[in-house]
Amino acid sequence: MNSRKKSILFLPGASGDPAFWQPVADLMPSDCRCTVQTYPEFAGQPPHPAVQDFAGLCDWVLAKIQEPTVLVAQSMGGIIAMQAALRKPEQVRGLVLVATSGGMDVSAFGAEDWRRAYLLEQPQLPTWFVEADCDLSPDFAEIQVPVLLIWGGDDSISPPAVGHFLQQALPNAKLAVISHGEHDVANTHAAEVAARIRDYLNEVI
Repeated sequence: MNSRKKSILFLPGASGDPAFWQPVADLMPSDCRCTVQTYPEFAGQPPHPAVQDFAGLCDWVLAKIQEPTVLVAQSMGGIIAMQAALRKPEQVRGLVLVATSGGMDVSAFGAEDWRRAYLLEQPQLPTWFVEADCDLSPDFAEIQVPVLLIWGGDDSISPPAVGHFLQQALPNAKLAVISHGEHDVANTHAAEVAARIRDYLNEVI
């Protein structure tokens, strides 16, 4: 039996705050090695010369994925996770996408535009996430790994309709909608989200 610990990489959303994922990471199985990713210039992290925009951030994060890993991503972090699955399929064993756009225009699903409020509330943060313009939808069919989609039933920024669309667009996806969860469902409903992820891990690794 392989005793090597399973690798899970947690990706925050546009807040870039690794503390968002810590309650879920703390509830992962003991045979998992969890890393909660930080981003340069977010949550007190120093800048990095290679990271000047969203594309640079994606490249920087993807370079850190050096072994078979399950990616667990919140909101805009899901775009990084999807790019990892497309560009490093030999290393990405699975995706858990929580309240994400998945790299597509979600306005048609009635999504609230979060960007203006983000800039007003957090003017000290880099604007990479706001400026990101990624359309990965033409490539969705190429993502063959098992995908768990987790949405909050009351999410106005990424409504459950987005999750239902991704469930149909991705070849191997399952959707769980958590009642009364909002965009921060992974933090406010950490125990339920962690339970869903543990069940998923039992199936994929």
